[in-house]
Amino acid sequence: MNILISGLVVFMGIHFVSSTPLRNNIAQKIGENGYKGGFSVIALAAFLLIIWGKASAEYIHIWNALPEARHLTYLFVWIALVLLPAANMKGNIRRFTAHPMLWGFALWSSGHLLVNGDLASMLLFGSFLVYSIYAMVSQSKRGAKKQTKKMPVKNDLIVIAAGTSVFVIIALSHGFLFGIPIL
Repeated sequence: MNILISGLVVFMGIHFVSSTPLRNNIAQKIGENGYKGGFSVIALAAFLLIIWGKASAEYIHIWNALPEARHLTYLFVWIALVLLPAANMKGNIRRFTAHPMLWGFALWSSGHLLVNGDLASMLLFGSFLVYSIYAMVSQSKRGAKKQTKKMPVKNDLIVIAAGTSVFVIIALSHGFLFGIPIL
């Protein structure tokens, strides 16, 4: 469990730093590319710690998960996986929210919290949910705005196809990747 917690603290910590004036101070000292490179290396290392920590965490039962909610989890995760590419692809979803990626993480986390009642899952998914909400508020306070330009519907279809493709791949390989088959 300590590995999972360490990974989460580092991963969330550097993301919190990126929303403070400390980010600009560091970037001024080591350069923008140096900051982005260092951030990426630290984030990747922390992400790998999270994966290793979750995979090796002892199962500590906290509450009875809601297995009947798995269909809702599938829906949340599918929407989340559509919202992730929507953050960087030119479509209309950004006309409804300035934070499609963060909404995606919030839905992914919420869906997984519904069907996992162990401590490691609550730490992992709960951390991402709390961070997503914090980041949306923080970014909005710093001026994040919805997209105003209307894009062609074909762009939205591409975003939906991309997210759906990733959803199908993950659904088919979930057992292999995470040890829990969902189909």
